[in-house]
Amino acid sequence: MRKDAAHNRERILAAARELFADRGLATSLNDIAHHAGVGVATVYRHFPDRELLIERLFEERIDQVEALLRAALEDADAWHGLTSFLERSIELQAANRALQQLLLGAAGGLQRIAKARTRLEPLELEVVERAHRAGSLRADVGLQDLRILQVMLVPVIDLSRSAAPELWRRYLALVLEALRTTPATDQPLPIATPPLEQVDQMMVAVSRPTPRSP
Repeated sequence: MRKDAAHNRERILAAARELFADRGLATSLNDIAHHAGVGVATVYRHFPDRELLIERLFEERIDQVEALLRAALEDADAWHGLTSFLERSIELQAANRALQQLLLGAAGGLQRIAKARTRLEPLELEVVERAHRAGSLRADVGLQDLRILQVMLVPVIDLSRSAAPELWRRYLALVLEALRTTPATDQPLPIATPPLEQVDQMMVAVSRPTPRSP
């Protein structure tokens, strides 16, 4: 790919990340072309339809997660590798929740998840097994538990985004200590506990009924 074509492709992808996160699936290729400052024909040359663009954004995210997993496997400390992977992968989710929801919620979401699992699951299992072999992760904790842990933290990310966007780190640290064979209870928790008034507001927000689709 020529240098100018590669540059245009990156501009298109950057514009797509922003607009999909902001507007969701209502975003058209014309919108993306305008936001990227390129011609519509240029967008169509790189991505003939919107689904291909969504696929590319999803592949980018999987590339990022794979890089985190490989870094975890290269860490000499298996527990540190595991916890660093969890923290940095949740950082990815927290940084752009709207785009994450779109990539999984758009048509073909289940197929994308299946493709990601095929590519990532062997690495994830090895990260977990290393921690087991090192004796740092409880023997009865598996990959499924760690995935559910990440799902559990999503409401904290969403509900504290405006008032305390880093609050999820406190609860990740608390849960990780429960998964460790020898908890380091003398370690201070990251991020201060929120005031009770803020917790009340979060409880009200999470209890609101989700609007039903017409």
